[in-house]
Amino acid sequence: MRLVLASGSPRRSRLLADAGYTFDVVAPDVDETPSAGESPTSLVERLAMAKAVAVAQTHPDAAVLGADTVVVLDHRILGKPADAGHADDMLRDLSGRDHTVLTGWAIAHPAGCERNVTVTTVTFRALSAGEISDYVGTGEPMDKAGAYAIQGGAAGFATGIAGSYRNIVGLPVGDLYPILLGLGICPRRPDGSTD
Repeated sequence: MRLVLASGSPRRSRLLADAGYTFDVVAPDVDETPSAGESPTSLVERLAMAKAVAVAQTHPDAAVLGADTVVVLDHRILGKPADAGHADDMLRDLSGRDHTVLTGWAIAHPAGCERNVTVTTVTFRALSAGEISDYVGTGEPMDKAGAYAIQGGAAGFATGIAGSYRNIVGLPVGDLYPILLGLGICPRRPDGSTD
């Protein structure tokens, strides 16, 4: 069965490719506005499902993977920052504290749909105002949930991770593996063969 990633995220594409999967990419057109009173878990699960279903309508014979990731601090969703000041505020809030990264994922396929939410807890060390300012100045935080990239310039901010590292980047590939395998979708080995 063919795999389609319903995401325009280069980070998700990279994680899936690095895991050895061959796939097509189709960016869905889905309104990501949270509903009133919607919990972070419900939000990421709903959006992942909406993305997978939207793309599956035009690729009905494929397994379509949709995902959505948010950073949560004190039950508050930290999305992508609106500007540099907003990014600075988010990083100040995260400094010296634990926060949660949630990725909702859904795989729509001809026989149905599998979905779940993967949760990772991240501990940030105390960050100085200068560190935050320098990092925001790189521009990297501007398109990242929570205003940071754990795989980039913020790699030294985290002192602890409980759960999947790949989940923080945007796609918990390990959680997807058994489901994709059950659909006959296997990653390629370095020699080009599959399981």
